[in-house]
Amino acid sequence: MELLERVQRRAMKLIGGLEHLSYEDRLRGLGLFSLEKRRLWGDLIVAYQYLKGASRKAGEGLFIRECSDRTRGHGLKLKEGRFRLDIGKKFFTVRVVRHWNRLPREVVEAPSLEVFKTRLDEALGNVV
Repeated sequence: MELLERVQRRAMKLIGGLEHLSYEDRLRGLGLFSLEKRRLWGDLIVAYQYLKGASRKAGEGLFIRECSDRTRGHGLKLKEGRFRLDIGKKFFTVRVVRHWNRLPREVVEAPSLEVFKTRLDEALGNVV
């Protein structure tokens, strides 16, 4: 657990009336998300912008699209890179690909960024 996440957990304990609840229930009660979920949410938004062409020059060749007509879900699947070292698992592209490929079709094929954000909130709603 990162330092910032520990600070957030500790600050949540200071809120009166919620001491008996678990960390996840306190977050839900206050309408907040864990830092891990906020990072994932931001990463998926950046991936959407890149894949829809908004920031193509900045990340030329960042993602590799899966070339298969047998994909379930949506047709915008991404290929996972392979790394020999564990440090590769922390790369932006590796963090995003697995979650991106699990998103429902209606989220990935959103017509605009605002619609994508709204649908992404719904899709990630059960993840704290």
